[in-house]
Amino acid sequence: MYLGLVDSLAAQGRSCFTYQEFLNLAGSTEIAVKSALHRLQKKGEIAMPFRGFYVILLPMHRSVGCVPAAQFIPHLMEHLGEVYYAGLLSAAEFHGAAHQRPQVFQVMVAKIRRPITCGNIRVQFIYRKNAAAIPTEIRNTTAGTIKVSTPEATALDVVGYVSHCAGLDNVATILTELAERIDPHRLVEVAELSPVSYAQRLGYLLELVGEKELVAPLADYVRLKRPIPTALTPRVSIKGAKKDRRWQVYVNTTIDPDI
Repeated sequence: MYLGLVDSLAAQGRSCFTYQEFLNLAGSTEIAVKSALHRLQKKGEIAMPFRGFYVILLPMHRSVGCVPAAQFIPHLMEHLGEVYYAGLLSAAEFHGAAHQRPQVFQVMVAKIRRPITCGNIRVQFIYRKNAAAIPTEIRNTTAGTIKVSTPEATALDVVGYVSHCAGLDNVATILTELAERIDPHRLVEVAELSPVSYAQRLGYLLELVGEKELVAPLADYVRLKRPIPTALTPRVSIKGAKKDRRWQVYVNTTIDPDI
Protein backbone atom coordinates (compact mmCIF):
# COMPACT_ATOMS: atom_id res chain seq x y z
CA MET A 1 0.00 0.00 0.00
CA TYR A 2 2.66 2.54 1.05
CA LEU A 3 4.99 1.70 -1.82
CA GLY A 4 1.99 2.07 -4.10
CA LEU A 5 1.53 5.61 -2.79
CA VAL A 6 5.16 6.43 -3.58
CA ASP A 7 4.79 4.92 -7.06
CA SER A 8 1.62 6.93 -7.57
CA LEU A 9 3.40 10.17 -6.68
CA ALA A 10 6.29 9.28 -9.02
CA ALA A 11 3.80 8.52 -11.82
CA GLN A 12 2.45 12.05 -11.38
CA GLY A 13 5.93 13.41 -12.03
CA ARG A 14 6.60 14.10 -8.37
CA SER A 15 10.15 13.71 -7.09
CA CYS A 16 9.54 14.52 -3.43
CA PHE A 17 6.89 14.79 -0.72
CA THR A 18 6.52 15.81 2.90
CA TYR A 19 5.69 13.62 5.86
CA GLN A 20 2.42 15.44 6.47
CA GLU A 21 1.38 15.04 2.85
CA PHE A 22 2.11 11.31 2.93
CA LEU A 23 0.25 10.94 6.23
CA ASN A 24 -2.82 12.59 4.73
CA LEU A 25 -2.69 10.40 1.63
CA ALA A 26 -2.20 7.18 3.58
CA GLY A 27 -5.09 7.77 5.93
CA SER A 28 -3.29 5.67 8.57
CA THR A 29 -1.95 6.32 12.04
CA GLU A 30 1.26 8.27 12.56
CA ILE A 31 2.96 5.18 13.99
CA ALA A 32 2.06 3.10 10.93
CA VAL A 33 3.17 5.80 8.49
CA LYS A 34 6.47 6.46 10.27
CA SER A 35 7.18 2.74 10.31
CA ALA A 36 6.34 2.44 6.61
CA LEU A 37 8.54 5.37 5.65
CA HIS A 38 11.41 3.90 7.65
CA ARG A 39 11.03 0.58 5.81
CA LEU A 40 10.94 2.34 2.43
CA GLN A 41 14.14 4.20 3.35
CA LYS A 42 15.88 0.96 4.30
CA LYS A 43 14.81 -0.60 0.99
CA GLY A 44 16.24 2.37 -0.92
CA GLU A 45 12.90 3.45 -2.34
CA ILE A 46 13.07 6.90 -0.73
CA ALA A 47 15.58 9.12 1.09
CA MET A 48 15.18 11.91 3.63
CA PRO A 49 17.57 14.84 3.00
CA PHE A 50 15.75 16.95 5.61
CA ARG A 51 13.58 15.99 8.55
CA GLY A 52 10.01 15.43 7.35
CA PHE A 53 10.97 15.86 3.68
CA TYR A 54 11.47 12.85 1.39
CA VAL A 55 12.73 12.28 -2.14
CA ILE A 56 11.70 9.39 -4.37
CA LEU A 57 14.61 7.28 -5.57
CA LEU A 58 14.26 5.89 -9.05
CA PRO A 59 16.58 2.96 -9.90
CA MET A 60 19.11 5.32 -11.49
CA HIS A 61 19.52 7.19 -8.19
CA ARG A 62 19.73 4.31 -5.73
CA SER A 63 23.48 3.76 -6.01
CA VAL A 64 24.00 7.40 -5.00
CA GLY A 65 21.37 7.27 -2.26
CA CYS A 66 19.68 10.52 -3.27
CA VAL A 67 18.49 12.51 -6.26
CA PRO A 68 20.70 15.38 -7.54
CA ALA A 69 20.47 18.39 -5.25
CA ALA A 70 19.21 20.64 -8.07
CA GLN A 71 16.11 18.45 -8.28
CA PHE A 72 15.03 18.68 -4.64
CA ILE A 73 16.42 21.98 -3.32
CA PRO A 74 13.69 24.15 -4.94
CA HIS A 75 10.97 21.94 -3.43
CA LEU A 76 12.67 21.87 -0.03
CA MET A 77 13.06 25.65 0.08
CA GLU A 78 9.43 26.08 -0.94
CA HIS A 79 8.46 23.67 1.84
CA LEU A 80 10.51 25.75 4.31
CA GLY A 81 9.16 29.02 2.90
CA GLU A 82 12.65 30.44 2.45
CA VAL A 83 14.50 32.53 -0.11
CA TYR A 84 17.29 30.75 -1.99
CA TYR A 85 19.28 30.57 -5.18
CA ALA A 86 21.90 28.18 -6.49
CA GLY A 87 25.11 30.17 -6.30
CA LEU A 88 28.90 30.21 -6.36
CA LEU A 89 30.44 27.10 -7.94
CA SER A 90 27.03 25.54 -8.58
CA ALA A 91 25.84 28.65 -10.43
CA ALA A 92 29.10 28.73 -12.36
CA GLU A 93 28.41 25.16 -13.49
CA PHE A 94 24.93 26.13 -14.72
CA HIS A 95 26.57 28.93 -16.72
CA GLY A 96 29.14 26.56 -18.21
CA ALA A 97 31.96 28.21 -16.28
CA ALA A 98 32.89 25.49 -13.77
CA HIS A 99 36.33 24.16 -14.57
CA GLN A 100 35.37 20.93 -12.85
CA ARG A 101 32.17 19.59 -11.30
CA PRO A 102 31.78 20.95 -7.74
CA GLN A 103 31.92 18.35 -4.99
CA VAL A 104 29.12 20.07 -3.09
CA PHE A 105 25.97 21.86 -4.24
CA GLN A 106 26.03 25.47 -3.03
CA VAL A 107 22.86 27.34 -2.12
CA MET A 108 22.73 30.98 -1.05
CA VAL A 109 20.13 31.66 1.65
CA ALA A 110 18.94 34.56 3.81
CA LYS A 111 18.88 32.40 6.94
CA ILE A 112 21.76 30.45 8.46
CA ARG A 113 21.32 26.73 7.78
CA ARG A 114 23.36 23.65 8.49
CA PRO A 115 24.64 21.59 5.55
CA ILE A 116 22.76 18.56 4.24
CA THR A 117 24.13 15.14 3.43
CA CYS A 118 21.85 12.70 1.62
CA GLY A 119 23.57 9.57 0.38
CA ASN A 120 26.54 10.82 -1.64
CA ILE A 121 24.92 14.23 -2.21
CA ARG A 122 26.15 17.17 -0.15
CA VAL A 123 24.50 20.58 0.04
CA GLN A 124 26.14 23.65 1.53
CA PHE A 125 24.05 26.65 2.56
CA ILE A 126 25.86 29.99 2.46
CA TYR A 127 24.32 32.93 4.29
CA ARG A 128 23.74 36.14 2.34
CA LYS A 129 21.63 38.65 4.20
CA ASN A 130 20.12 40.19 1.06
CA ALA A 131 19.73 36.94 -0.90
CA ALA A 132 16.18 37.97 -1.85
CA ALA A 133 17.52 41.00 -3.75
CA ILE A 134 20.12 39.17 -5.83
CA PRO A 135 19.04 38.77 -9.48
CA THR A 136 18.43 35.20 -10.59
CA GLU A 137 17.31 33.32 -13.67
CA ILE A 138 15.23 30.17 -13.95
CA ARG A 139 16.90 27.01 -15.20
CA ASN A 140 15.21 23.72 -16.03
CA THR A 141 15.98 20.48 -14.21
CA THR A 142 14.54 17.01 -14.77
CA ALA A 143 12.25 17.65 -11.80
CA GLY A 144 11.12 21.21 -12.54
CA THR A 145 13.04 24.46 -12.30
CA ILE A 146 15.63 26.07 -10.05
CA LYS A 147 16.70 29.66 -9.36
CA VAL A 148 20.31 30.40 -10.27
CA SER A 149 22.22 33.66 -9.79
CA THR A 150 22.75 35.57 -13.04
CA PRO A 151 26.26 35.62 -14.56
CA GLU A 152 26.85 39.09 -13.13
CA ALA A 153 25.68 38.13 -9.63
CA THR A 154 27.68 34.90 -9.81
CA ALA A 155 30.85 36.83 -10.68
CA LEU A 156 30.45 39.13 -7.68
CA ASP A 157 29.56 36.25 -5.37
CA VAL A 158 32.57 34.08 -6.23
CA VAL A 159 34.84 37.04 -5.50
CA GLY A 160 33.02 37.95 -2.31
CA TYR A 161 32.85 34.38 -1.01
CA VAL A 162 36.22 33.19 -2.27
CA SER A 163 36.74 30.90 0.77
CA HIS A 164 33.83 28.79 -0.54
CA CYS A 165 35.25 28.69 -4.07
CA ALA A 166 38.57 26.85 -3.72
CA GLY A 167 40.69 30.00 -3.71
CA LEU A 168 41.43 32.94 -5.99
CA ASP A 169 43.17 30.84 -8.66
CA ASN A 170 39.93 28.91 -9.16
CA VAL A 171 37.86 32.11 -9.03
CA ALA A 172 40.03 33.64 -11.76
CA THR A 173 39.56 30.50 -13.87
CA ILE A 174 35.77 30.73 -13.42
CA LEU A 175 35.78 34.41 -14.39
CA THR A 176 37.74 33.63 -17.56
CA GLU A 177 34.95 31.29 -18.65
CA LEU A 178 32.09 33.39 -17.27
CA ALA A 179 33.17 36.70 -18.82
CA GLU A 180 31.49 36.13 -22.19
CA ARG A 181 28.10 35.88 -20.43
CA ILE A 182 28.49 39.07 -18.38
CA ASP A 183 26.76 42.28 -19.42
CA PRO A 184 29.01 45.19 -18.31
CA HIS A 185 26.14 47.53 -17.44
CA ARG A 186 24.14 44.90 -15.55
CA LEU A 187 27.33 44.13 -13.67
CA VAL A 188 27.36 47.69 -12.33
CA GLU A 189 23.69 47.44 -11.31
CA VAL A 190 24.33 44.20 -9.43
CA ALA A 191 27.48 45.63 -7.82
CA GLU A 192 25.26 48.02 -5.86
CA LEU A 193 23.96 45.01 -3.91
CA SER A 194 27.39 44.09 -2.52
CA PRO A 195 30.21 45.83 -0.63
CA VAL A 196 32.31 47.95 -3.01
CA SER A 197 35.32 45.77 -2.15
CA TYR A 198 33.69 42.96 -4.17
CA ALA A 199 33.63 45.22 -7.23
CA GLN A 200 37.23 46.29 -6.63
CA ARG A 201 38.52 42.71 -6.50
CA LEU A 202 36.30 41.57 -9.37
CA GLY A 203 37.43 44.43 -11.59
CA TYR A 204 41.07 43.67 -10.90
CA LEU A 205 40.64 39.95 -11.61
CA LEU A 206 38.64 40.44 -14.80
CA GLU A 207 41.24 42.89 -16.07
CA LEU A 208 43.96 40.41 -15.12
CA VAL A 209 42.38 37.73 -17.34
CA GLY A 210 42.15 40.10 -20.29
CA GLU A 211 38.67 41.63 -19.94
CA LYS A 212 39.64 45.32 -19.85
CA GLU A 213 36.73 46.49 -22.05
CA LEU A 214 34.19 44.48 -20.07
CA VAL A 215 35.12 46.20 -16.80
CA ALA A 216 35.23 49.80 -18.09
CA PRO A 217 31.78 50.70 -16.61
CA LEU A 218 32.69 48.91 -13.37
CA ALA A 219 35.89 50.95 -13.14
CA ASP A 220 33.85 54.16 -13.40
CA TYR A 221 31.52 52.85 -10.69
CA VAL A 222 34.41 52.09 -8.34
CA ARG A 223 36.04 55.48 -8.99
CA LEU A 224 32.82 57.31 -8.10
CA LYS A 225 32.53 55.32 -4.86
CA ARG A 226 35.98 56.54 -3.76
CA PRO A 227 36.60 53.31 -1.84
CA ILE A 228 39.32 52.68 0.68
CA PRO A 229 41.99 50.31 -0.65
CA THR A 230 41.22 46.64 -0.08
CA ALA A 231 43.33 43.49 -0.06
CA LEU A 232 42.96 41.17 -3.03
CA THR A 233 43.08 38.29 -0.56
CA PRO A 234 41.17 39.16 2.62
CA ARG A 235 42.70 38.36 6.01
CA VAL A 236 46.20 38.14 4.51
CA SER A 237 48.86 40.75 5.26
CA ILE A 238 49.28 43.57 2.75
CA LYS A 239 52.81 44.36 3.93
CA GLY A 240 54.98 44.91 0.87
CA ALA A 241 52.03 44.45 -1.51
CA LYS A 242 51.80 46.64 -4.60
CA LYS A 243 48.63 48.73 -4.89
CA ASP A 244 46.68 48.73 -8.14
CA ARG A 245 45.58 52.36 -8.42
CA ARG A 246 42.68 51.80 -10.81
CA TRP A 247 40.93 49.35 -8.52
CA GLN A 248 42.43 50.45 -5.21
CA VAL A 249 43.47 46.86 -4.52
CA TYR A 250 46.54 45.69 -2.65
CA VAL A 251 47.84 42.78 -4.71
CA ASN A 252 48.92 40.58 -1.80
CA THR A 253 48.96 37.26 -3.65
CA THR A 254 49.92 35.78 -7.01
CA ILE A 255 47.05 34.64 -9.24
CA ASP A 256 47.54 31.63 -11.49
CA PRO A 257 44.28 30.81 -13.31
CA ASP A 258 44.03 27.42 -15.00
CA ILE A 259 43.45 28.55 -18.58
